[in-house]
Amino acid sequence: MRVIAEDGEQLGILSRNEALQKAEELNQDLVLISPKAKTPVAKIMDYGKYRFQQQKKEKENKKKQKVFSLKEIRLSPTIETNDFNTKLKKIQKFISKGDKVRVSIRFKGRAITHKDIGRKVLEQMAEATSDVANIEARPKMDGRSMFLMLAPKADKD
Repeated sequence: MRVIAEDGEQLGILSRNEALQKAEELNQDLVLISPKAKTPVAKIMDYGKYRFQQQKKEKENKKKQKVFSLKEIRLSPTIETNDFNTKLKKIQKFISKGDKVRVSIRFKGRAITHKDIGRKVLEQMAEATSDVANIEARPKMDGRSMFLMLAPKADKD
């Protein structure tokens, strides 16, 4: 097997026992890196330290990830002004926290024949939140519901 030292230096091709003995002399571990290669490759290293560094890198990467949660607000096509304003405040609160918001209108009974009224309500909501949110998906029908997706505006740092 081909053996590599911890600093990257090639130690050459050694037998398994010689490689284990060399690792033991250096008080390190012999880690098989590429077992399926024509000549298997092993590296002499401190495996515990290596695993610790990998876990540390994974934690750092998780910290850098931006997590979005999706909130949903339901409206009706015949929503009154005060109810609309209450829902608007709720949407603004969600967006300020960095969440995406899905605004939906559920059409009941014969109301589905007046899709234009529902579209107007959703467009009014999009216009009212335009200072804090971007429209991710324009109003569209899905079964008996119409949806609008809003996402927080990107910060210009």
